[in-house]
Amino acid sequence: MANVKGKMSHKAALPKTCIALGVPSVEKLLTLARQEAEAGETFLEFRVDYLSDPMKGVAAIATFLSEHPQCTILATCRRHQNHGHYNGSIEEQVKILDAAITSGARAIDLEIESAENIQSRLEPLRGRAWLVLSYHNFGGTPSLEAVLRRMQKIPADAYKLVSTARKPSDNYRVLSLAKTNPRAPLVLLAMSETGFPTRVLSTALGGLYTYAAPTSAEGTAAGQVSAKQLRNVYRIEKFTKNAKIYGVIADPVRHSISPAVHNRAFQSKRLDCIYLPFLVHPPQLKDFFLFAEKMPISGFSVTIPHKQKILRYLDTVDPLARRIGAVNTVFRKAGKWRGLNTDVQGVLGPLSKRVKLAKSSVLVIGNGGAARGAAFALADAGAKVSLVGRNADRVRALAKACNAEPLLKDQVDSHYFDAVIHATPLGMFPHTDECFFHDKIPGDLVFDMVYNPLETQLLKRAAEQKKEIVTGLQMFLEQAALQFETWTGESAPRAAMDRAASEALGHGAMAAAERP
Repeated sequence: MANVKGKMSHKAALPKTCIALGVPSVEKLLTLARQEAEAGETFLEFRVDYLSDPMKGVAAIATFLSEHPQCTILATCRRHQNHGHYNGSIEEQVKILDAAITSGARAIDLEIESAENIQSRLEPLRGRAWLVLSYHNFGGTPSLEAVLRRMQKIPADAYKLVSTARKPSDNYRVLSLAKTNPRAPLVLLAMSETGFPTRVLSTALGGLYTYAAPTSAEGTAAGQVSAKQLRNVYRIEKFTKNAKIYGVIADPVRHSISPAVHNRAFQSKRLDCIYLPFLVHPPQLKDFFLFAEKMPISGFSVTIPHKQKILRYLDTVDPLARRIGAVNTVFRKAGKWRGLNTDVQGVLGPLSKRVKLAKSSVLVIGNGGAARGAAFALADAGAKVSLVGRNADRVRALAKACNAEPLLKDQVDSHYFDAVIHATPLGMFPHTDECFFHDKIPGDLVFDMVYNPLETQLLKRAAEQKKEIVTGLQMFLEQAALQFETWTGESAPRAAMDRAASEALGHGAMAAAERP
């Protein structure tokens, strides 16, 4: 029955999200497929080359479709010469794919290297299923126009081009192929964490479909996330090709909850916008701006380690941000890149509700962009600011710039402060056991800018010592709300952003208890 159904409807449009299933046992393959189908997914890739006997995977297609006839199966049996797991000949590979169609697969994926050696066998397959010709480059992103011309010499129903993004601009080189070839049926993706934006943007910009990992297992390529995350966080079926693109640049960036928070805010306000994580290594800032200009990107958040170096790439900088020497928010206006610092209000907002800042004594730990914002903001508010950090020379330079007192770490123990503000990455995921203080914390209130995890080692010790605490989440939400308002001109949906942040961190109850 599944085969008859496939013959009748195999050329109908494919769903937009394909769940890639590549596991070494048929039992696990069927378990994952059933889980995804029960969760509402309808397009699944069976990587039968992961199995010691691919024909058992072919039989599993028929078994699965008898239970879930509403689903579409894409069968893939990639040879090990092309980074797959199948060790047989090209003739045997094609026989397996032929059998997969007989078992009900509506589409098959065949790598171009195999297709070029057996072109005469392909047309009969196309008569029975979608033929997706695929190209993968695990080393980088070459000239994809030349690759596409090579692939189009062989008739197919879709051409899948997958490269590896080594730098931000590789994403544009991949995605732009849909714009320069609007009538070609293309699947366009870049592997790696740097290439993740292509997985979100490709279908909106003209790609036929994207790939996702199963919810309860790893995917088959670097950068894959679950379909649930693509839909719930990134709303890939909701934004259009005209959507404004925002994001956060950082290294690392995977831990950031900014995408969850800002995408929820856009959803709450029904805005055609999308917010993405952009992995940008320190030497790649210039390349990122090339990518941002071409996409184009409308604005972005800036965090570790780019808050200070970003200034040299901006056309205009807000006077306070210029004086601080750090920017955490960038937006484009009249064709110019403009920067400001919302960290300032992120610090002053939560702190001023608990401490009378004028003439209070505050210790700021750190000398990077976040620490600079806190030090200048507090000094401007009339607080007596002391600074400590790992780089004594940078601490002294910052202290001189904002009229603060520089301290060495062994000097801190002889002081006591109204508030202690921690502005370094110590204790941030995944290094959650790190803490600046190993014993007594010299202050009445402890404010940790780290928000992932929500309860850092520093805050745990502060709670044990009966200190008042301020979580990094409170600062994060304050500055994020100001970013949203800067970019959109609308009031921030703070309650929705708060809920999204708490859900992303998995600490909804704790966040609610500590909310000011």
